[in-house]
Amino acid sequence: MRVCLVSPPYMSAVKYVVGVSSPPLGLAYLASMIRDEHEVKIIDSNVLNYSFDDVRREMKNFDPDVVGITSVTPSIYEAYKVADLAKSVREDCIVIMGGPHATFLPDEVLMECKSIDIVVLGEGEETFRELINVIDRGDPLEDVKGIAFRKNEKTFVTKPRPLIKDLDKIPFPSFDMLPMDKYELQGVRYMSVISSRGCPFRCYFCASSRIFGGYWRGRSPRNVVEEIKLIHDKFGVKNIEFVDDTFTLNERRVEEICDEILRERLDISWGASSRVDSVNRELAEKMRRAGCWVVYLGIESASQEILDATGKRITMNQIAKAVRILKEAGIKVLGSFILGFPEETIETAEQTITLAKKLDLDYAQFSILTPYPGTPLYEYAKQNNMLLTRDWSKFTAIEPVMKLKNITPTQLKSLLEKAYLTFYVRPKMLWRLFRQKQFYIIKRTIKAVTKYLRTRVFSLQPSP
Repeated sequence: MRVCLVSPPYMSAVKYVVGVSSPPLGLAYLASMIRDEHEVKIIDSNVLNYSFDDVRREMKNFDPDVVGITSVTPSIYEAYKVADLAKSVREDCIVIMGGPHATFLPDEVLMECKSIDIVVLGEGEETFRELINVIDRGDPLEDVKGIAFRKNEKTFVTKPRPLIKDLDKIPFPSFDMLPMDKYELQGVRYMSVISSRGCPFRCYFCASSRIFGGYWRGRSPRNVVEEIKLIHDKFGVKNIEFVDDTFTLNERRVEEICDEILRERLDISWGASSRVDSVNRELAEKMRRAGCWVVYLGIESASQEILDATGKRITMNQIAKAVRILKEAGIKVLGSFILGFPEETIETAEQTITLAKKLDLDYAQFSILTPYPGTPLYEYAKQNNMLLTRDWSKFTAIEPVMKLKNITPTQLKSLLEKAYLTFYVRPKMLWRLFRQKQFYIIKRTIKAVTKYLRTRVFSLQPSP
């Protein structure tokens, strides 16, 4: 069979701010699971800057028997449009949807878009391979674990599929099916790697533990480095981004990965995510020797009360210590902060903005708390009538979509703008970015400031 895997055209918040989009690794993994038996094509619409007409043209030329589409919550309507396009290209093709939004709202997805035939729930590799073979043979779908589909005008959900215990058994992503030369920032090519899955911490704003399990599973250090070698040697990529929820959760494994990188003498630089309580000096120094240049820390808030309420299980002292250790080891720190928690006040939000500057971070990312389907926060917001909208296109983490007791949506947007402006538009930060030749950040910051000031000027004009 011919199987076309599509990442829909969608301007994500990340692409808007940074100018790049993440590779669709999920689709590349699915391709690897079936490519030995079926003809596969991947369309990464975002990095190719494809319109829907471009996607339709590509699908028409390929003439797929099956179209698989991935989607996150804010891109679900674009995913629906791709599904409709697939049916317009070939009415008898089978359209499969995957991703977190479809996983947690399969009834709604199948109801809202009749062009979607099947939803893959959660971790998809083994489910997708079995599903494609079942479709190819014409066998009934009922025995395929981990899917949802229409049956007698109702949604039929099969038994859940167990998580994959040994991640080393999953083939490497099909990088050769991706436009590898397109993934670059400031002329530097990069690629993402997933070295582990699952998270035991269950923060109430995150759905990761419900998709990939509430326990952590890690690939072996050798397996991880073999994938990095493939990316480096075959495609000339020297910048790697580990996109694990918490790369440093197992200290020993990280040390072994670093040892393997050093043993192979790989000329790479890389970044990863960490909790503030899973960083120590020895580990940071080894990571730096092995090429780590930046670590992403989920700091979230300056309010200990808010941190405790989220289930984050970290303290202000741990935050300060982690930042200090990483910077002393020569690793840059990107701190992530969230504004708009249910307990948030203007005062606590201002304290969070101040903390970002006080910590002397190299970079900061600010977002608005968003109750994504699948998270405990979403259920809480629904039960307490806190959702301002169910227009999923607004669930971007930069638009307020939840009612708060102490802050209005307008105030929250202003606080988000203030956070970015006051963090980046400082002589110290601008000089640092200039010295590091990170002109794209300066350019985008100036553009954001201009837009912000222009909006403020116009909003102050008297009505005619």
